[in-house]
Amino acid sequence: MKTFTLDVDYECDFALFGLVSSTRDYTLAWTLNRALRLRLVKQPELLLNLLSRGRLVFTHYLYATETLTFRLLRNRSIAPSNLKKPFLAPDIKEYDYLLAVSNGSGDLADEELMQQLTALDAVQYVCQFDPNTLKYKENLIL
Repeated sequence: MKTFTLDVDYECDFALFGLVSSTRDYTLAWTLNRALRLRLVKQPELLLNLLSRGRLVFTHYLYATETLTFRLLRNRSIAPSNLKKPFLAPDIKEYDYLLAVSNGSGDLADEELMQQLTALDAVQYVCQFDPNTLKYKENLIL
């Protein structure tokens, strides 16, 4: 009997920023809300069930309008796990939070947003990534 495998290649159409911050997720969301004039709202936890290896749980904040979407995701699982890498994006495990921005323009274009994020006291370091180059980019598609 022949077996077929489905090979799907996802295209990510959002800007991805990695944030290093020692603050709690709700404090970072509040700081981003004030600095960027957003309204990030906590969503139900994002669950990743890894069949035989257990499940990972991540906090998730969302701000969405007709033209703009911000997602703040914690990169490390909040639930205990026996995995070596309990991360949403194991390729960039050095970053505590991931910020995905869809359709940013004007004051929230990539360069301006990077400067605004770098200026925040709650953020120690910011780096922009091309999500299409990440090995585990499927985890970021919500």
